[in-house]
Amino acid sequence: MKVLLLKTSSLGDLLHTLPALTDAVKHLQTLRIDWLAEEAFCQIPQWHPAVHRVIPISLRRWRKHPLQAVGSGEIAAFVRDLRSHSYDAIIDAQGLLKSALPGLLGKGPCYGYDRFSAREPLSALAYTHKVSVARNLHAIERVRRLFAASLGYNAPATQADFGLPGGHRYRQHPYLVFLHGSSWPSKRWPQPCWRLLAEMALAQGFRVLLPWGNEAEQARARELARGQDGVEVLPRMDLNALRDLLSASSGVLGVDSGLVHLAAALSVPTLALYGPTSADLTGTQGRLQKNLQAAYH
Repeated sequence: MKVLLLKTSSLGDLLHTLPALTDAVKHLQTLRIDWLAEEAFCQIPQWHPAVHRVIPISLRRWRKHPLQAVGSGEIAAFVRDLRSHSYDAIIDAQGLLKSALPGLLGKGPCYGYDRFSAREPLSALAYTHKVSVARNLHAIERVRRLFAASLGYNAPATQADFGLPGGHRYRQHPYLVFLHGSSWPSKRWPQPCWRLLAEMALAQGFRVLLPWGNEAEQARARELARGQDGVEVLPRMDLNALRDLLSASSGVLGVDSGLVHLAAALSVPTLALYGPTSADLTGTQGRLQKNLQAAYH
């Protein structure tokens, strides 16, 4: 059975989709999935063994330079590639117009959330089969139920299995990873709190490693590391390198972000800090993780 999955972004949203793939493969052993994802996140689908092919889409870049995208033939080439395969089912697991519209180009019946379930109700107009899924469920559970209804099996009640290598590998010199960055200013934890935790970690014999994703996060990481031997600002890393870094850590502490979801999915001991967002709807899930719902600003 061939399925085209539409889930373009972001990092956390793609990770939330992986357990549904694990469920589907257990019920449909001949399942082959092609995954349409934003080019910046194409490494994530490659981590799951059920994914046969990753189809990159460049919506973010095309929106910035539409004339160049059309004139270069890049969009036309994308459409040809998308339409070069036929599918038994096309599943839009995002419920947004940006994910639903490519589904109209694909060859096969399209499944997605109905207008009461989708994040953008207009997206339901693109689907030939509409699925009702309660919006007050966790994001992972919503996708698992969507897949089950679309592919004809009962949604399992088991713990989410991300299909990633289990366990984590400690290195000779133990370290903790602090995931301090977020695109939401309201999600950021105060610097004095991070410094206090870094001091506590150093006193227990851990190094503290600080990844970053943009110049502002790099600057905050440097400020946090200033004057603290054993706190290291890392070079910029791609997603594969970050996955390996988290897998080998002794533990991860972070605010609500895609990388903290990755750490939990890898079964690394993880504490996720939630403030303006709800851990009930988008909290991390995994064998060795905890969510702390705080009320900080």
